Amino acid sequence: MWYIASLWNHDGDPVQLLQISSSVTKFRQALTENPRFLQDKVKHYFKENTHRLTLSMSPDESYLEKQAQAEEEKLQKKIQTLTDSDRNEIYKKGLELLAAQSKTQDASCLPALKVSDIEPAIPITPVQMGSAGCVPVQYCEQPTNGLVYFRAMCSLNTLPEDLRLYVPLFCSVITRMGSGGLDYRQQAQQMELRTGGMSVSTQVIPDSTQLDMYEGKYFGVLLSSSCLERNLPHMFQLWSDIFNSPHFDDEERLRVLVMSSAQELANGISYSGHMYAMTRSGRHLTPAGDLQESFGGMEQVKFMKRIAEMSDLGQVIRTLPRIKKHLLNPDNMRCAVNATPQKVSDTAAQLDKFIKDIAENRRERKPVRPNIVEVKPLDPSDSSGLSRKLIAELNFQPFQMKTFFPMPFPINFVSESIRTVPFSHEDYASLCVLARMMTAKFLHGEIREKGGAYGGGARMGGGGLFSFYSYRDPNTAQTLSAFRKGVDWAKSGQFTQQDIDEAKLSVFSAVDSPVAPADKGMSRFLSGVTDEMKQSHRERLFTVTHESLVNAAHRYLGVGQRTCGVAILGPENEAIKKDPSWVVK
Repeated sequence: MWYIASLWNHDGDPVQLLQISSSVTKFRQALTENPRFLQDKVKHYFKENTHRLTLSMSPDESYLEKQAQAEEEKLQKKIQTLTDSDRNEIYKKGLELLAAQSKTQDASCLPALKVSDIEPAIPITPVQMGSAGCVPVQYCEQPTNGLVYFRAMCSLNTLPEDLRLYVPLFCSVITRMGSGGLDYRQQAQQMELRTGGMSVSTQVIPDSTQLDMYEGKYFGVLLSSSCLERNLPHMFQLWSDIFNSPHFDDEERLRVLVMSSAQELANGISYSGHMYAMTRSGRHLTPAGDLQESFGGMEQVKFMKRIAEMSDLGQVIRTLPRIKKHLLNPDNMRCAVNATPQKVSDTAAQLDKFIKDIAENRRERKPVRPNIVEVKPLDPSDSSGLSRKLIAELNFQPFQMKTFFPMPFPINFVSESIRTVPFSHEDYASLCVLARMMTAKFLHGEIREKGGAYGGGARMGGGGLFSFYSYRDPNTAQTLSAFRKGVDWAKSGQFTQQDIDEAKLSVFSAVDSPVAPADKGMSRFLSGVTDEMKQSHRERLFTVTHESLVNAAHRYLGVGQRTCGVAILGPENEAIKKDPSWVVK
């Protein structure tokens, strides 16, 4: 809709804009008639175009102080002009606003779905299990419109502890420094020309049955790419070069990527501070939460800042090949392919060739064994293996911690996470519904309408953490108090059947959101959650009742029954600094 809006708003034909193939055909015809078609366009619109504006900006180091002073002066000026009558009127309007915010609105007049309108069963996504050499492969036949989607999960079970913080950096540079006979510019050109993009990212999936373990094959890095069917050999050749001969020795290029990654992480705090706060608050509650903080939380921000400030990146250059030996290894890998039925066999042949190529070039190494516990499969119909290997953090003990990060901006991001139950537990569905209902019926009013934050609420995470959060919040203590009041509200059962139904509809809107052909079967591949497990969760959602919600609030969220963590990112706070129960970073 966003894509077609601008043309449609100016009386263009939106249908014509959506006919991508005809536009590509027209473009190719223009290239055939004039091989310098693109160069001529660049020359006309950019090089020789005199209609341009150059704008330079430089930051004012005392901007925040000046802004605060200007606001204070403006406030005092307005206060000084107030009469007693004005003050009484402001006070009266404040009471009226508070009464309006506290009043329950009648939503019965609005059109709405009913829970009974929801389909009782989910559609099954068929997948076929195969192998390429020693690597398990999941094939999913889908109408992908001539595209092939390839993913590979590389486990980090054998990675030494001292290398874990470097993994996100490794992921961000491995496809951007060149490989094989290509420098980084040529590599980028080939990726643009032959693929729809190639990326590597960290992946930590908590176990669906136990909080203190995470499944080995779902902990690692995810390789993702796509291409037109005719470009399959080229895409796998690019991956082969990355596996067999990545370039790590260009310190100048590495420094550019390090600076860029560190800056992106730092800039992301002001936009996604609530996510950083939630990740941090859950760090000491589960092993998976600890890993997620290391890979994508404030610890990773701090680590990348330290790397960016190094004058010599020699240590990093020596570390990256060590990670590559553990990571880019077919012995620790499994793959997934989504393609049209007609192209699955060709894709399988190309994938088999790719696996053989990287297996032949792999250097021998002595594996480092993690703590592994063998368990029987959760789902008997799971054909991915007879048992699951769970990584057990034998020394992990959940404990409570309150952490504060002083930040150079005038708003707070607040979070409190509580250790509850994993995905397969019978109470997980009740906690999902409870989070949605608390957000809509209590926390939104307390945190946003009364507290003035941009947003706030609660969510139930797949890792068994029930998290409260606020976004761009002027308050801290008031918000933490709102979290506790929200729990008391839920325990008291002060909600109606309509509230429960609305919360269920909200949960189902996420559960039943459309899945693109490229992503069909991916939840099974990435997390091991099968369609049968999803159906069981769905049935439990339908059976959530007023009683089960109150019981879940008492059992897991009440003081004394919970293990929780708190994190705040925000401006200097003297009250927190003086409180010995807080750790100030």
